[in-house]
Amino acid sequence: MKTLITSRSKSVTIDSEGPVTMIGEKINPTGRKRLAAALTEGDLDYVIDLAVRQVDDGADIVDINVGVPGLDEVKAMRDVVAAVSDAVDVPLCLDSPSHESVAAGLDACQARPLINSVRGEEASMKEILPLVKEYDASVIALLLDEEGIPETAEARVAVARKIIERADSMGIPIEKIVIDPLVLTVGSDSNAGRITLDTIELLTAEYGININLGASNVSFGLPDRHTLNQAFLGLAIGAGASCLITDVAKMAPTIHAADLLRGRDQHGTRYIKYFRAHAPKDD
Repeated sequence: MKTLITSRSKSVTIDSEGPVTMIGEKINPTGRKRLAAALTEGDLDYVIDLAVRQVDDGADIVDINVGVPGLDEVKAMRDVVAAVSDAVDVPLCLDSPSHESVAAGLDACQARPLINSVRGEEASMKEILPLVKEYDASVIALLLDEEGIPETAEARVAVARKIIERADSMGIPIEKIVIDPLVLTVGSDSNAGRITLDTIELLTAEYGININLGASNVSFGLPDRHTLNQAFLGLAIGAGASCLITDVAKMAPTIHAADLLRGRDQHGTRYIKYFRAHAPKDD
């Protein structure tokens, strides 16, 4: 399945049969005090630098989240999206639970971005799916509803089915939806990773739909998080994940290696090109 995301000048296709699409996660103030301060102060130069560096590191899409407590999020989203759109040519992922903020970002980017996200909650579907339809955008669907995150893979698929069917009733094709099955930390539940992998496999078998993950949650609270994240990304990609919100600078090598090993990189072209471009430079 192919999901088309566009900027003003470039298109990116999230493809369930192609290489993994990488979404840069750095423009998100959660746990990043310097970015939160920059957004509060209106320091767009710092935000632009984060976007440019992520694209240089290989990001196909850049995530934009401006959720700082007390900040006028609608204005901040509009300003940041406009500035980043001028600075980089890749498409954007508009990351906010607020439909007002998402709408402001949609107006500012003047393209067909990815919206992050809609949930299986009735209120979320009522607010976000009309924007997907109006702006011909695509959307990440989080598999949680009024009851929270389901504890079984089958229950998560049921939430996905609800969102897909609601979207279809509004004339939004399944190609516009990228499912995020969600992953919790294995530090508190050793089966959390397995449940997510099972969900990916079930969704891939039933719908062939594109799957997104923000995989770093799996290692929260545990030592050597990087190794856990690498291992889980490899497993998730093998199960069917086609899109990842991640720290591209750290995870691009693993992702390119996974694509090569599963036959999604003919002649190793992307793998070799990446490592040539990012080889250590002599002093």
